[in-house]
Amino acid sequence: MARYTGPACKLCRREGKKLYLKGERCVSGKCAIERRSSAPGQHGADSKKMREYGMQLREKQTTKRYYGVLEKQFRNYYDEAARKEGMTGENLLILLERRLDNVAYRMGMAECRRDARQLVRHGHFTVNGKKVNIPSFIVKAGDVVAVKESSRSSDKFKGLAEAEGGAIAPKWLDADKKNFTAKVVALPAREDIDFDFNEQLIVELYSK
Repeated sequence: MARYTGPACKLCRREGKKLYLKGERCVSGKCAIERRSSAPGQHGADSKKMREYGMQLREKQTTKRYYGVLEKQFRNYYDEAARKEGMTGENLLILLERRLDNVAYRMGMAECRRDARQLVRHGHFTVNGKKVNIPSFIVKAGDVVAVKESSRSSDKFKGLAEAEGGAIAPKWLDADKKNFTAKVVALPAREDIDFDFNEQLIVELYSK
């Protein structure tokens, strides 16, 4: 499975905003944005006026990097969103929110989405009692996501279950950290997505 393996902090610097790709580091003084906010590269500090296409491209890059998907997969999500009823941009964000790695993170069982993706790939999660090791698995209303029984005694998951703070579960997810489970009580709505996306710019980019 293709995935980005480069420095995560460079992605935040390139987009000029925190994408919360490294868990606690992102809210500490070690955050790359706090220490050096300019874009990476020789000309990163140069101020440039952003044109319409540049704004659309940056919004698309921000969104796919935030959720940790690569270009081809992101385009497939967009095409699927365009086939659904309703607003394409909202459909796209809702599909990305329903990824299993995102749910694992949102229920508090991973430090960040990168961490969640690795934990899912290693078979630590179940959906409705069956092991699922595909990070892009799309959950639906009524699904119960849980940490596998044999994994719950590990220091990793015990620490996450006992930790205070971290990701706050959205209202469409009934999370129970003490029991390592979360139920998808409804499909996410646009207002449940707390990151400041402008999905219309992505629609405009792909509509060219």
